[in-house]
Amino acid sequence: MRMPTFSFKGQTVLVTGASSGIGRETALAFAAAGADVVLLARRAAELAKVASAARKLGVKALALPADVTKPAAVKACFAKAAARFGRIDVVVNNAGVLIPAKVPQIRAADLQRMLDVNLFGALWVMQAAVVAMRAQGGGHIVNVASLAGRRGISPLGGYCATKFALIGLTEALRIELVGENIGVSLVLPGVVETPMAQSATANPDTADAWPRALNMPPSWVVWSIFAAIRFKLAEVGVPPGGALLEKLAALAPGSTDTALRWAADAVRRAGRPRTPAARAKQ
Repeated sequence: MRMPTFSFKGQTVLVTGASSGIGRETALAFAAAGADVVLLARRAAELAKVASAARKLGVKALALPADVTKPAAVKACFAKAAARFGRIDVVVNNAGVLIPAKVPQIRAADLQRMLDVNLFGALWVMQAAVVAMRAQGGGHIVNVASLAGRRGISPLGGYCATKFALIGLTEALRIELVGENIGVSLVLPGVVETPMAQSATANPDTADAWPRALNMPPSWVVWSIFAAIRFKLAEVGVPPGGALLEKLAALAPGSTDTALRWAADAVRRAGRPRTPAARAKQ
């Protein structure tokens, strides 16, 4: 891994969803930047591999297998992290799950699962982080939401709903902490090349919705997280300007709907195998 420009030497960073994807890359990037890391995720074996990779970069790593949907488990993890390192300077709230379905076909159990992880899990982590950071005199919370939390898209309506809610919670918390030495940032990625995105594109409902060739590398999100902390940014879109475009699109939702339908149709046409008759016309 290329060494980051920013240095977090002497700091402790807690990352949720750290066993793969954005969480894994974020944890290792912080380790490369000199930070000790606390890793939370459900998959103990995968988490242990990330912790081992972080230690090879010369820092301390604490792997804490846990389910963020359980508030007692989240509190216990923060207590263990504080006991081991003394303080938690940065919390990256990244754990998430995506279950694609068109709105008429969303199953209650699937929506509940996404709410439990993407919204309630993030809330339990935020609450524990605020308690810890108030006690130590400061810190920074980064919530990894999504551009899908600024604009509803099909077939991700349920996922969008959870990310809309997370954005609302984050903005409210940022206002509530004005005057305290606790930063709160939103990072809003588009489609990133992760196991979650790969699983979504394997779904028949989503296979033609987005060309995989346009997926962004996780490193783009990592650098956005670093920038949000270093420059105390309230919100960072990935790619840059993505969130701004969505806000502008909200001024003309009907026209935006039409543009999105045209774009989806173009993607489907581009990915559809051509018939022999179509090829003969070239």
